[in-house]
Amino acid sequence: MPGHYGPVSDDDKTWSLMAYLGQFLVGAIAPAIVYFGKARSPFVRRHAAQGLNMGIAAIAVWFVFGLLSLAVDVLIWVPLLFTAAVMFFLVYAGRAANRGEFRSVPAPVAWPIVK
Repeated sequence: MPGHYGPVSDDDKTWSLMAYLGQFLVGAIAPAIVYFGKARSPFVRRHAAQGLNMGIAAIAVWFVFGLLSLAVDVLIWVPLLFTAAVMFFLVYAGRAANRGEFRSVPAPVAWPIVK
């Protein structure tokens, strides 16, 4: 759901974008840095929270299904497919952030943990 944030600065767009694209390099650390260090505006905070929720979900899915796949080999496909979905939505949300917009990611991909 689009939010009304007023004018969004280029700096806000950049930090919001880094909450998503930074995950391709350092995982959930990137949105955590943005969330705890740079989320002064509501626009950046909302993007950073959504990015952090995606990162937390990815870590949890990999941990749980990584362990379960030790017992049942076919379960390794769950985190692999989940990662593909996360990558798609990182680009989807990142493009919106770069345009100064907010696009919500489905709850199964970005667990609503951090607000």
